[in-house]
Amino acid sequence: MYRCPLCQQPLLANDAGLQCQNRHQFDRAREGYFHLLPVQQKKSLTPGDSAEMIQARRAFLEAGFYQPLSDAVNQLFIEALAARAVDDRRAPVLLDIGCGEGFYSYRLAQALPQLTLYGIDISKAAIKAASKKYPKLHCAVASSYQLPFADNIFDMLLRIYAPSEPTELARVAAPGAWLLTVTPAPEHLLQLKQQIYSQVRLHPDSIQQQQGFHHHKRQQLSWMFQPKAPVELEQLLQMIPLGYKVNAELKAQLCRDLPAIKLDFYLDLYQRDPSAC
Repeated sequence: MYRCPLCQQPLLANDAGLQCQNRHQFDRAREGYFHLLPVQQKKSLTPGDSAEMIQARRAFLEAGFYQPLSDAVNQLFIEALAARAVDDRRAPVLLDIGCGEGFYSYRLAQALPQLTLYGIDISKAAIKAASKKYPKLHCAVASSYQLPFADNIFDMLLRIYAPSEPTELARVAAPGAWLLTVTPAPEHLLQLKQQIYSQVRLHPDSIQQQQGFHHHKRQQLSWMFQPKAPVELEQLLQMIPLGYKVNAELKAQLCRDLPAIKLDFYLDLYQRDPSAC
């Protein structure tokens, strides 16, 4: 499954972890994950979310505040699996790109136990948390722009907010593979934006083209998040990029007022050309 992030040769298992024919060695961490993000692919010393951000995200997600999104992701993949060719009996393999601490992957594994799941994230703290709590997930610290995987091996790809390189997604996708992306719809976090900006710019509603895939369907999913305690709002602020725009004064006001906030998502399902190679 894995290929070397340094020389792109296949990685084979040994007692310590993985090694390619050029003797690049990647040891297995105690929690079970692999670190496949070389220094030259890092943009900072500790890229990605911090341990504190991961802890806040896990608490928020496990409280069920984003469960409607997780349920919708699961249902779309259930439908995609049902549409597979009758003669395709092998167990499907899914890659969660930017898997974070593993919430969506874990719930997918519960809904579709026949899946084999792989997850990557640039945050070591995220992958460590995911591997420790969900040992059945195959996790690696890795770049979504240079995926450390062989060609044409994934039947399904999930990308929730994570940036990626389109040609890399197409490279690792098997013919006929499904790609599900989750992106913000126009009014996502609107009430927060209204507190931060004098002029609010809505998210675009255009469908992004994915090289090597054709768009199959779009689903919009929206609901209101009503925090009942300041800690719930603080957790949301820690897990969204917009949280960096909230100063101490505004944060105190929001925690005092506990406003309802709109959550608004687009789920776009794409399919790889079945004849692609």
